[in-house]
Amino acid sequence: MMQSTISTLPPYLSLAIWLPIVFGLIVLATGRDSNTGFTRVLTLIGSIVSFGATIPLITNFDNAAHGMQFVEKAPWIERFNIWYSLGIDGLSLWFVPLTAFITIIVVISAWEVIQKRVAQYMGAFLILSGIMIGVFAATDGLLFYFFFEATLIPMYIIIGIWGGENRVYASFKFFLYTFFGSLLTLVAIVYLYNQTGSWDILHWHKTPLTMTEQIFIFLAFFMAFAVKVPMFPVHTWLPDVHVEAPTGGSAVLAAIMLKLGAYGFIRFSLPITPDASHYLSGFVITLSLIAVIYVGLVALVQKDMKKLVAYSSIAHMGFVTLGFFVFNNMAVQGAIMQMISHGFVSGAMFLCIGVLYDQAHSRQIADYGGVVNKMPKFAAFFILFSMANCGLPATSGFVGEFMVILGATQYNFWIGLLAATALIFGAAYSLWMAKRVIFGKVANHHVAELVDLNKREFFMLGILALATLYMGLYPAPFTDTMQTSVADLLAHVAHSKLP
Repeated sequence: MMQSTISTLPPYLSLAIWLPIVFGLIVLATGRDSNTGFTRVLTLIGSIVSFGATIPLITNFDNAAHGMQFVEKAPWIERFNIWYSLGIDGLSLWFVPLTAFITIIVVISAWEVIQKRVAQYMGAFLILSGIMIGVFAATDGLLFYFFFEATLIPMYIIIGIWGGENRVYASFKFFLYTFFGSLLTLVAIVYLYNQTGSWDILHWHKTPLTMTEQIFIFLAFFMAFAVKVPMFPVHTWLPDVHVEAPTGGSAVLAAIMLKLGAYGFIRFSLPITPDASHYLSGFVITLSLIAVIYVGLVALVQKDMKKLVAYSSIAHMGFVTLGFFVFNNMAVQGAIMQMISHGFVSGAMFLCIGVLYDQAHSRQIADYGGVVNKMPKFAAFFILFSMANCGLPATSGFVGEFMVILGATQYNFWIGLLAATALIFGAAYSLWMAKRVIFGKVANHHVAELVDLNKREFFMLGILALATLYMGLYPAPFTDTMQTSVADLLAHVAHSKLP
């Protein structure tokens, strides 16, 4: 991995991290239940300004450059050589604007739905947005861990206060699973510091480690990242949390938070422990294929729309971990593309379910039918996102999955063949849900009373639809930015770090 020089550009990464956090604190301080209109407008302005701060990262990004860009470095805890150190490369670039973009959509989605404790809800999402961007931008190991764990607090509050009937159970399950999974990561990070005297992640990439050390460090990182993705068999927390979380919470959880774990694999596991990554790749590929196939079948039998989409998220994230551990350029790029696409599509699916739930107060597939007769605009969006969810060509869902399948086939034909079955299962559960919810005659008086999308909802889903189609029809801007970084990563992982 190439070392990077301090950027002479403005501190765009710090702005991307701290603008939403500062706006979130202002919203919390000034928000009153008697003046929710002001709170909503202030939150929307904060989220748009924060998104605007991420645009220069894309426009100023050098596709051909090696190493980190937009590097910022300042002493944080000098006694222990801990730095406030930020930087992004092609592996992390797109997750920064994606996080800020999804935050805008979530703020718009909650405009009329959240009526109680509006300032706390909006403020929590803004603060969460800044913290998640910090995870993608941190290049100091302890700073990364600080942001990685801090994401739990706003999401725990969001689920626990604005969630469904079993929200307390779901929020505790979410917190305990992800927190305990992360504790071993802290052990690995401290061990690496003791070995090197540095918290610099890029320095760790160059540190020679014995095979035993690499395996233990790999497994420590694996515990945290596998739970966060989540991978089979530590995936059981996700459906429960999605069912109980408010719509905005589900959208952010699926669109961004799951990516934190997958990102950890390519920033920590692969470059720090390349020999262990190769040695244990069969194990990770097996778990990924189980997620793709078995969890896809589990999604088929779900009766709750949110649970179905939650299980489909696990299956789609199985593609991501599979792509990382077949060690070829096509698959790794495809896995990152799948992460970005999943951010658009899964977020949109949960927002669509939220639109139905706000009117009919049910997530059960059996309680719907014939929605197209009452909500034709909504039905068009729902079908588009369902098609993207099962990887229809010309949608973003196709690009990443196709690249991973191609890469997996180059690695091993049978692994590629098994991965390709996900397209069949994805089509099965997506079409099964769409057919029963959208088409047919009006099923009952609840469906008969449904009202089609208002301007706010149409704008929210329309923006996500444009993003899904743009990425599906013209993926080059995304793949061009990551080619150099992926090539550097694979070249690094190909060389043994054994002393």
